[in-house]
Amino acid sequence: MAQGVVERASAELSKRINGLGLRSKHHHGHGKTSVMERVTNALCGGSSHSNAPIGAPEKPSRIITGKQIVGKNASSSQQGTPQLIRKTQPPPPSSGYYQHPQILTLEQLFVDERFLSKFFQYFTSYERRILAQVCTRWRDILYRCPRYWSGLLPVLQCRELRHVPSPDRVKLYNSLIRRGFHAVCLLSATDEDACDMVHSFPLASKHIHSLSLRCSSISDRGLEALLDHLQSLFELELAGCNEVTEAGLWSCLTPRIVSLSLADCINIADEAVGAVAQLLPSLYEFSLQAYHVTDAALGYFSPKQSHNLSILRLQSCWELTNHGIVNIVHSLPHLTVLSLSGCSKVTDDGVELIAENLQKLRALDLSWCPRITDASLEYIACDLNQLEELTLDRCVHITDIGVGYISTMLSLTALFLRWCSQVRDFGLQHLCSMRNLQVLSLAGCPLLTSSGLSSLIQLRHLQELELTNCPGASQELYEYLREHLPRCLIIDYTNFLSYPILNSESKKQLPNTADPVGT
Repeated sequence: MAQGVVERASAELSKRINGLGLRSKHHHGHGKTSVMERVTNALCGGSSHSNAPIGAPEKPSRIITGKQIVGKNASSSQQGTPQLIRKTQPPPPSSGYYQHPQILTLEQLFVDERFLSKFFQYFTSYERRILAQVCTRWRDILYRCPRYWSGLLPVLQCRELRHVPSPDRVKLYNSLIRRGFHAVCLLSATDEDACDMVHSFPLASKHIHSLSLRCSSISDRGLEALLDHLQSLFELELAGCNEVTEAGLWSCLTPRIVSLSLADCINIADEAVGAVAQLLPSLYEFSLQAYHVTDAALGYFSPKQSHNLSILRLQSCWELTNHGIVNIVHSLPHLTVLSLSGCSKVTDDGVELIAENLQKLRALDLSWCPRITDASLEYIACDLNQLEELTLDRCVHITDIGVGYISTMLSLTALFLRWCSQVRDFGLQHLCSMRNLQVLSLAGCPLLTSSGLSSLIQLRHLQELELTNCPGASQELYEYLREHLPRCLIIDYTNFLSYPILNSESKKQLPNTADPVGT
């Protein structure tokens, strides 16, 4: 992978050098500047006046510089005062002004900070983590600028980190601060790893705002030690932490936390929701994936959370029923994002409660709710006038009638109908009237034909269209859609016609940017 990035860097540089060489033949046939100077000028801006290429005449100007005054009328004091001449003349070498050194070789160019600061902008954040391992010079320049690392989450592989000498672990932790990271993920962590982070990473107390623990055997004791140490923490994610108990959450959750995610932790059930409701009055976002949570858990929420909690995701909570929905709509009337993905016992009656009482919703996810029918879509279309994103993946009872209800929603900008097996071309005709629709997924809809899909060219504002596993999609259709929707990204994972794009409710698994080799 590192070799590929370096080859790309070399190709990028060669392309620019060749381009400069061609331009120089046409425009600077009598110039005496080197290729290195022209590369530096192209990527870093112009150099000093003494190094400028000669031969091409300068653009006429009514403004006369001091150098011209001195050269043309040295004996005349009427053309320029001594003060003006002093201002326009270049400063002497001893005046303290910095003069950029002349670059004559590739080796000099590749260690020049001004060149590299522009050069690194041609790469993604993920690729820069590899470039940081080329040499210490590149690493130091990359580490000094946090914007080079934006969008990445450092994932620390604790199993590997245990075998790294303690001084190197300290360097690794400090490198996170140097790169401006305020979030960190610990993978396969134990209580010993938690204690090591507390002792070896004192700067985390003030600089780490977000912590993720994934697939870890950390216990209540280790979690409590971490949360006591991270005094600026306000985001916490626990995924696959089977040693953490509900009692542990009661003992270590702090009111600072405004975003909490609990997923695949086998000891998390109703009491954990009680701890969240009682201990986190400022909670803004809560995501829960727990198979044993019941309707009673949602009864713990009170008016204490009603004004702050805006995002609630209850995913694969198989025991939740419409009674749980009653608790949600009464306790949390100000929700703007609600996900009930995989809550398979929720029916049309529950959706009716949501539509009537949560009218501030902007995003609703009902995917993998097999009891949802067209009636639910009628309730949604009638009452949720501010809804912008609707996800109905695997709602197998939805038909063209329900799609017709959805098509009346003027506020909707993103619609996901993956594997809705009863949607036909007639339903697509309804969707073509949705002039504000920007994102549409029809992946896995088996009854759609090329004729029906071709009608989507009427959606002039469409930016993303997913047609993965659509039997009616052909190469001719893709070409037709690209011709008439040039600004739309056509996504087909099956044929790898484009790179995957995440919707706004998805979370990308980010690469490990804290490789000890790069420190």
